[in-house]
Amino acid sequence: QVERRRYLVSKAVEEVQKIIQQLTAEISCKATRFQAISNSGIHNENIKVLAPSQFLITVPLRGLTGYRECQVRHWRYYTVHGAKLLSSVRDPEELHQWLEVEQFSKSLQQWHETDVNVEGDLVPAKVLIIFRELVEKSIISCNLSSKVTVLESFSSVVRVAVETSESQVEVELVPAVEIPTCWPEKARWPRCLKRWPSQEKVQCIKSLGFDLLARSNYHWQLCFSRAEHILMEGLDEDGGCRMKCFRVMRQMKEDVWCAGNKPVITAYHLQTVLFWTCEKYPRTKDWRCFPEAFLRLVQKLHKCVSQHFLKHYFVKNTNLLKYANTSDLDLVASKLAVFLENPVFCLD
Repeated sequence: QVERRRYLVSKAVEEVQKIIQQLTAEISCKATRFQAISNSGIHNENIKVLAPSQFLITVPLRGLTGYRECQVRHWRYYTVHGAKLLSSVRDPEELHQWLEVEQFSKSLQQWHETDVNVEGDLVPAKVLIIFRELVEKSIISCNLSSKVTVLESFSSVVRVAVETSESQVEVELVPAVEIPTCWPEKARWPRCLKRWPSQEKVQCIKSLGFDLLARSNYHWQLCFSRAEHILMEGLDEDGGCRMKCFRVMRQMKEDVWCAGNKPVITAYHLQTVLFWTCEKYPRTKDWRCFPEAFLRLVQKLHKCVSQHFLKHYFVKNTNLLKYANTSDLDLVASKLAVFLENPVFCLD
């Protein structure tokens, strides 16, 4: 089943990537601020598979380089449309931040214009409004109307349905500022005296930087896809079974514990559970016996889902399940509890 899933998902990624690459190339021609995604195979860092029919694809933004952290607190008093407010817009959560164009040593003049900029701030909602219009126009000019449909959304998030040869895939297209030059202060990682990952890998990961995603009205969301990719890439260099555990857990989630097109628990949540478990059990011998290692992962997942709390791996005080439907989480927790009472059938 795991191999069958890998084949189907790889095929879907290949088809979706080809279509979105064509679409973003057209968008880039219409507006140079947006960069086309590269066609770099199944392990494209711009594509995150949350579930077999649910992808997140980041679209890099051009013309913003030389990023530096902002030291001065800046109170914001405006709506997304630029109208003044009597009180300040709420502060960002831990995984979010404001972004000023002055934080970049080099920036295209287009980022200073009022269609994306309010009082020096780059406003994600404004970027998304422009991006959504470009997506709609480019679907028509690329003759992709039979394959790509823009989905209605209650916020400014851009979601499209893409028809593949096997099924329909829902894709969230997210403009992203790639910052490959520094590590954010909010990500106080690694924690002290941790043996996993190695110091060499930590330095490599931090040198790759992070991204800022346009996924809300005012605040940009921190994203660590390159760091996560490197952590997953060398997971079993010591001959362990971490990756096997992850793949089987993902399969069980999709088939038994949390099925459906928009699952409350995604592959990203499982990946985070895996990272925390690897950190807690850093020794090679902890990952020699598949049944024991697999059960440890499921127990950790059960604890997180039951408590409605899964800590982000890089940014502390961030709960990845904060906005998840609690009834859906409780249902998954009950299914995990049933499995843990009698897991033998799966591990024979």
